[in-house]
Amino acid sequence: MKEIEERPITEETLDPQHWQEMRQLGHRMLDDMMDFLENIRDEPTWQPVPDSVQDSFKSGVPKRGVGIETAYRDFKETILPYPMGNVHPKFWGWALGTGTPFSMLAEMLAAGMNSNLGGGDHAANYVESQVLDWSKEMLGFPRSASGLLVSGASMANLIGLTVARNQKAGYDVRAEGVRNEQSRLFIYASAEGHSSVQKAVELLGLGRLSLRNVPVNNHFQMDISALRRMIREDRADGHHPICLIGSAGTINTGAFDDLAKQAEIARQEDLWFHVDGAFGALAALSPALSHLIAGMEEADSLAFDFHKWMYMPYEAGCILVKNAEEHHRSFSLNPEYLAHIEGGIASGGSWFHEYGLQLSRQFRALKIWMSLKEHGLEKFRRMVEQNCRQGQHLAGLINQEKSLALLAPVPLNIVCFRFLDDDLNTTELNALNQEILIELQESGTAVPSHTMINGKFAIRPAFFNHRTKMADIDDFVSAVLKIGRRKRKKAQAEDLRSSPEPTHSPRQN
Repeated sequence: MKEIEERPITEETLDPQHWQEMRQLGHRMLDDMMDFLENIRDEPTWQPVPDSVQDSFKSGVPKRGVGIETAYRDFKETILPYPMGNVHPKFWGWALGTGTPFSMLAEMLAAGMNSNLGGGDHAANYVESQVLDWSKEMLGFPRSASGLLVSGASMANLIGLTVARNQKAGYDVRAEGVRNEQSRLFIYASAEGHSSVQKAVELLGLGRLSLRNVPVNNHFQMDISALRRMIREDRADGHHPICLIGSAGTINTGAFDDLAKQAEIARQEDLWFHVDGAFGALAALSPALSHLIAGMEEADSLAFDFHKWMYMPYEAGCILVKNAEEHHRSFSLNPEYLAHIEGGIASGGSWFHEYGLQLSRQFRALKIWMSLKEHGLEKFRRMVEQNCRQGQHLAGLINQEKSLALLAPVPLNIVCFRFLDDDLNTTELNALNQEILIELQESGTAVPSHTMINGKFAIRPAFFNHRTKMADIDDFVSAVLKIGRRKRKKAQAEDLRSSPEPTHSPRQN
């Protein structure tokens, strides 16, 4: 410290020396990103990052700055050309949303304000409170429920299950920790449930043996009879069931559990009812789809994402908890330096750090708030329904083509299918379909993802993209057929070349 004190005093700042230069570059950045989004259809859906570009990211930390122009040039040359691709109209991988130009601008505004939404009396907290109230209204939760914007449904599941554990354990888990007893706290979820559920159970100290994976039926929904039997047997063995998780749209196939029946069982068995509605909860926006989530309003907690079917930029997840007091009790911790006082910035009613893990919290709510104001809920309803029509359109094309086959029902917007060839066994077909998928991606044609359905490799487009058009889906099916048939012809030709020459017996006269 003495050495620092003895240095000559030169006061500095990280603000630009020349604001006009920064302003001009900012306008150019904005124009470049608008051009990028406006013309994204003309670009490959995805392309791999070249080795030379990868190598450029292995250099050490810069000791001296290179300035804004060079830093931005490096962005344009080494980062912008190689996105994941989910802004592209033909990106249908996993369950990734697309983002919008206006919500991108909202992110800039939020970053400029640089608010911390841990607590305090400032406008950003009121914006998040309103977004949470809008979420309750959209999804049938009471106004008295609590909530929190988080990174995504994985974190939302962790928070919901934390409240479930603390409320249903039968003792003070925060004080005593998870007891090491023969009797385990059991949580029940579909065998098709998301991997974040297992991670949450492990992080909560319960151990993955406490997660009971309930078998599914032919529609990939939780088997209700199996659930009842497992609960009954677990109680008989001296264990303590505490929570039932319903899936409103599984990630593999888009299947919806019978949430109404699950809610009934949860009440009968005194279980916390948590719904993982990462994308499917937003089926509530459409009267034509709302039957799929009947019973979701009975949930004790609900996880969902705005960055999937509401097309927000990452990150934008949400957890709603019906019992606000239990939610608060699970996370509230107020040392003296975080104590609320009457008046000043340390007042205000929304101290969100008391409802989750983070004290430092970004202003996630602004892009949601501004996007809902821009478009209104009805526009988002139409976009959700449009994605569902696209899923059904693809399913129809697959059913019309003898070289393609669906591998699972298509309740909404996720389609699992594969290319067929009668001469190939399952292992060979799996390899062929994986080759088709990789060529689709590496050629920049389209980006579906993949999964395994009953041991069969599935090409899996998931429609969460507001830029996709029906013609894109038609082109995609044509590409799959073209690639599949070309690869089969090539393989057959290679088989013929590698076949041994037939042997002939001497001619008999």
